[in-house]
Amino acid sequence: MVFDGVVLSILVGFIRKGSLKGLAYLELKGALIFPIILVIQVLVYLFQDKLPILGAASSYIFMAVYIVGLYFLWLNRNLHGFLLIFTGVFLNFLVMAVNGGRMPVSLEAAEILDPIYIEVLKNGIYGKHALLTESTRVAFLGDVIPVTLPFRNGQVISIGDVLMNIGVFLFIQETMVNHEKRATDEVKLS
Repeated sequence: MVFDGVVLSILVGFIRKGSLKGLAYLELKGALIFPIILVIQVLVYLFQDKLPILGAASSYIFMAVYIVGLYFLWLNRNLHGFLLIFTGVFLNFLVMAVNGGRMPVSLEAAEILDPIYIEVLKNGIYGKHALLTESTRVAFLGDVIPVTLPFRNGQVISIGDVLMNIGVFLFIQETMVNHEKRATDEVKLS
């Protein structure tokens, strides 16, 4: 869902006469952290079924990735939208941490998904997701919001995902549009 939010944010930025040039001037603290934890998540997802030891440790790895990701977001909390992104990631981390390192997914909300996904979810763990049950803690923070889009398959998202997307939108708008305004103001002052 975050990918959809990024694409929408960039499109709105262009409509608002913004530019991606602002990305070149970003000064992220710990900039290498994000790509590294992204690669780790993808590798765990791809190989957790093939390597039993990785599968057994995957929930711990996902929790470690979230902690490092939260650290990265906190380092950059001064950037527009990053506190909202941090809050969304923290809520997702919280619900996963109290539920064995997996994001609980509502079966009712998941009815919009491909039946294969639902079957895999019923039979156990799917990636970093698990079926929401009566014993799920803070279930309202799990993936309980069904989203259908005309151009994409349905998704089930969490409150944390919503907050992350709002934060990403604000950050991208600031980076694309206000960078252009600052650059124009600097040229006028010269």
